[in-house]
Amino acid sequence: MPNHSPTQSVSIWLKDFSDALNNADLAAAEGLFDEECYWRDLLTFTWNVKTLEGKRQIAAMLASCLPNTNPTSFSIDGDAGRNGDITEAWFTLETSVARGCGYLRLRKGKCWTILTTISELKGHEEKSGRRRELGVEHRARKDRTTWLERREQELKVLGTSRQPYCVIVGGGQGGIMLGARLRRLGVPTIIIEKNRLAGDSWRNRYRSLVLHDPVWYDHLPYLPFPDDWPVFTPKDKMGDWLEAYVRIMELDYWTSAECVGASYDPKTRKWTVKVTRDGRDIVLKPDQLVLATGAYGFAKMVDFPGADRFQGEILHTSEYSDGDSYRGKRCVVIGSGSSAHDVCVDLWENDADVTMIQRSPSIVVKSESLMRYGFADLYSEQAVERGLSTDRADLLFASIPFRLMPQFQKPIYEQIKEADADFYRRLTEAGFLWDFGVDDSGLMMKALRTASGYYIDVGASELIIGGQIGLKSGNEIAGFYETGIVLADGEKIEADVIIQATGYGSLDEMVAHLISADVAEKVGKFWGYGSGIEGDPAPWEGELRNMWKPTSQPGLWFHGGNLHLSRHYSLVVALQIKARMEGLPTPVYWGEETALHPSREVVHASL
Repeated sequence: MPNHSPTQSVSIWLKDFSDALNNADLAAAEGLFDEECYWRDLLTFTWNVKTLEGKRQIAAMLASCLPNTNPTSFSIDGDAGRNGDITEAWFTLETSVARGCGYLRLRKGKCWTILTTISELKGHEEKSGRRRELGVEHRARKDRTTWLERREQELKVLGTSRQPYCVIVGGGQGGIMLGARLRRLGVPTIIIEKNRLAGDSWRNRYRSLVLHDPVWYDHLPYLPFPDDWPVFTPKDKMGDWLEAYVRIMELDYWTSAECVGASYDPKTRKWTVKVTRDGRDIVLKPDQLVLATGAYGFAKMVDFPGADRFQGEILHTSEYSDGDSYRGKRCVVIGSGSSAHDVCVDLWENDADVTMIQRSPSIVVKSESLMRYGFADLYSEQAVERGLSTDRADLLFASIPFRLMPQFQKPIYEQIKEADADFYRRLTEAGFLWDFGVDDSGLMMKALRTASGYYIDVGASELIIGGQIGLKSGNEIAGFYETGIVLADGEKIEADVIIQATGYGSLDEMVAHLISADVAEKVGKFWGYGSGIEGDPAPWEGELRNMWKPTSQPGLWFHGGNLHLSRHYSLVVALQIKARMEGLPTPVYWGEETALHPSREVVHASL
């Protein structure tokens, strides 16, 4: 639309698109998309977390979902902008059951990418702003109760005489944020946390742990960190914040509680969740069960030959707490990801003799460089000053389809590689094996594909370069012997302590442990999106496997990720659970991969 302003171009496209959908004119709707086009939908049309790629997939989805959606009120939100040959803008929309928003990118007047997402359910909105509750009765009445009395009664009956609609297993950041969303939506929910206090999942980690992501990336819903909060949050400060958040948000949070088993009854469509709390056995009967134990399964210990002969201590980084007890000892850390680097630094600070064994390349990015080139546009003080809210930043990130994300990320790492050329030269000379991923798309893509194999440098790299942390790279471990490790080339490394920074298994191990092997097999693998890169097997899914959306097991959900992903997708999960509690129609569209998952709730596409 060469004669129109960006805002006019978007407004015209939205009107044409709305008219085509209102008239069920799929050919006209399809004609508004470029030959290369992507539609990422978060529930609005598909009741799924789903990306459609190309006109054929988009047309098939519309043919199936349009009759149940009744989309209306497409309207540009603010002014459109232009980025090279791309015109982009925010918009709002409504469906028969929800209100939402989206982000549109046009190329030569045709849609290149579009994001649609719902933000609230009609008639079931959060009680905020003008909808907030009065909270107190300003009149005399003999049977009047105080807030504290009502809250104590609620805590007493939920899980005993009154069953929760939802149970969340895991009271870390993901479970807490999802619990807050559900609380605001009026969904009775109990969060099960095995630790003594909320926040202990952070407090119990190794002493020196500090968030490597900046504060603007890590806010929790509803209660952002104060504006003097440090850029990088120490673990104990985060633990205290989470504990306070649980109380302020009035979450029904069971500490010293552990889920020891769960089973689903397809006849009643309810779960039986067995919980041990403070030594007592309790049975809960929720409709929905969420595993918010993170994106991983159990700690993964590699069974190296000869480990039974080693006379020192062997532990996993998940068991590591403090380097003080290893002062003066010879310590070997196996691995070169974030935990390995952090543990090596903590050991060095406590005067241990530290050697890192690197078995494969890792992505390493200096923290200040990642903030400057990777975070600044969306999550920074500059972004805040431009008026970009955290929610809008999250949606902008979500608006990029996984297929396109590498091409958005590669220029960032080209800049970093040039700016930090001397740093990488010295790291190479020290013998450290680094790369930016097999396709040079960097840390974010590695995190989404495999959730491992990267480090945001906050000090360890200079210690490696300077030799304060020893390094053995490019050599496999042949096995252990009585007093150390022997490498494949025969070199021996003496050790008193061997710490395995060897990651975690897949979350399906947790499913098999808590529910059953059959359910674990039915649901399948977790994380990754089918890029085909080692650690993220094909086939292509285009979305993270099994995260934040319906699964092959009715009533079972998975929620997790870093603070950013947990914050954003907690609303996506909460709205799906709320819709089911209220009996709203939620026909899930799976698309062309339906044949691979015949047990899923399916709406077949009319191709």
